[in-house]
Amino acid sequence: MSDADGPELQPLHPEQLTWAVLLARWTDFAGSSVALPDTVEGRRMRDSVADIITLQAVWFSLQHLDELGPEQKRIGLDRAGVLIDRAGQAIEKRFGQAVPALMRELIEDAKGALRACTEA
Repeated sequence: MSDADGPELQPLHPEQLTWAVLLARWTDFAGSSVALPDTVEGRRMRDSVADIITLQAVWFSLQHLDELGPEQKRIGLDRAGVLIDRAGQAIEKRFGQAVPALMRELIEDAKGALRACTEA
């Protein structure tokens, strides 16, 4: 389109939109945690918000690992492993044997994505 026809339309970048949508969802999720009850369970959930977001972000990032060069990929895999271990251990320490099923699934999904990347 020319200026006479109106502003030039810019192409959409789905990968950027995806990140923007995820960031908005994670921000909403973090903000909603203040509404959790002030009970032991509510505090555990509230204290787990950063770990949940970390696991989701790492899982998503691992889906795009092939976009990196070999050296950055190795660094990314190492960093992902550290983040998954740290977040998973924090959640497990916080909840003990009573880790909610969805959190356990999130930890396992992140570990599975890391395994898939290291085996590729």
